[in-house]
Amino acid sequence: MSVVTSLGAVGVAYLIGSLSFAVIVSRAMGLSDPRSYGSGNPGATNVLRSGNKAAALLTLVFDALKGYAPVVAALWLAPRFGWGEPTIGAIGLAAFVGHLWPVFFRFQGGKGVATAAGVLLALNPWLGLATLASWAIVAAFTRYSSLAAIVAAAFAPFFQMLGWGASPVLLPIAVMSLLLVWRHEGNIRKLLAGTESRIGQKAAPPSAPPAAGHGHPHGHGHSHSHSKRKH
Repeated sequence: MSVVTSLGAVGVAYLIGSLSFAVIVSRAMGLSDPRSYGSGNPGATNVLRSGNKAAALLTLVFDALKGYAPVVAALWLAPRFGWGEPTIGAIGLAAFVGHLWPVFFRFQGGKGVATAAGVLLALNPWLGLATLASWAIVAAFTRYSSLAAIVAAAFAPFFQMLGWGASPVLLPIAVMSLLLVWRHEGNIRKLLAGTESRIGQKAAPPSAPPAAGHGHPHGHGHSHSHSKRKH
C-alpha cells in the first residue's frame, strides 16, 4: 500500500511542478509569453526582462512554492503512509522535473532554479539557506543569475554531504543539481563568449539578418539592387 501511495504522491508532485507560473502569471497580467523573448526561458529571471518586477516576483514565489509545498505535505503525511526519506526525496525531484518538462505546456519548461530552491528549503531549511546564500553571493558580485545558479547547484550536494552525510535524499539532490547545470548549457556558452545577459537587463530586440553583398545596416532591404544597377 505504501508503494502505491508513494507512486501516487510522486505523480501529484510532478503535476504540481508542471504548472509553469512564468506563463500563467504573464498571461494573467497581460504580458508577452516569456518563451517569446529574451532567453525564451519560462522563469522569473526572463520575466524580469519584460520590465515588470511584480510579475517576476510572483513567478519566483510560485515557482519556489511548487517545489516547497509538495515536500512539506509529504513530510506531514509520511507517518500516516509510512513514507521514508527516499519517497520524500523522490517527491521533491518529481516537482522539479515537472518544472523542466511540464505536461501542461508541451514539456517546454524552465531551468528549475526557484523550484529546486523550494525543494531544498523543504527538505532541510539550513541546506536551502546555505545554497541560496551561495547564489546570492555570486549574483551580487557578478550580476549573472545563470552563473550564480550553476555555482549554487554544484555546491548543494557537497553542503548536504558535509553537513548531514550521505542520507537517502543526497541522490535526488545530486540529480537535481546535475539537471540544473545541464539546463544551463546555453548560458555556459554565453558566459564563455561574454554575451550572457545580466540580472535586470531588458531583453534585446532580435537582430536583423545581414543584407546580401556589402550590406548596409540601415538599408531598406533591397538586396538585389546591386545586381540590377547595370541594366
